[in-house]
Amino acid sequence: MTDEPKRPEPPLTGDERTQLNGFLDFLRATVVWKCSGLTDEQARRPLVPSELTTVAGLLGHLTIVEQYWFNVVLGGQEDVWKEALEADPDAEFRVAMKTPIEQLIAAYEAECERSRKIVSGMGLDDKAPFRGDREVNVRFVVAHMIEETGRHAGHLDLLREMTDGLTGE
Repeated sequence: MTDEPKRPEPPLTGDERTQLNGFLDFLRATVVWKCSGLTDEQARRPLVPSELTTVAGLLGHLTIVEQYWFNVVLGGQEDVWKEALEADPDAEFRVAMKTPIEQLIAAYEAECERSRKIVSGMGLDDKAPFRGDREVNVRFVVAHMIEETGRHAGHLDLLREMTDGLTGE
């Protein structure tokens, strides 16, 4: 992990969309920063009682969460993880534990870029069908992803500190 992360600072002013996207991109970059520079062994090392709560596992999870909310829910694409997750609710964590960390980072960054493209053509009030007869709007998805990414960025911060002692906002 570098001492000076390359992250876009969220804008201090701007419309709702600009600020929401700014915070989400800041958190996404934080996730990449916290996962960078580790060996595969370090990324897979269990440091807390949950053996799947590792740097690799969390990064695999965040990649699937991006894919689900933006590509499946908002983009209307097929959920390629549906069967695997029905068979094993922790499938994304287990697959990540066997995947090189650099490949996980690249997959996460690619999924985030796909997410940005999907949402760029939508308004915050645009709605998509959600789990049967319900609907969800883009604003909810972006706000949820800020919460989800922020929560796991905090987990990654602790895991990184426990791995090599490096800290940082």
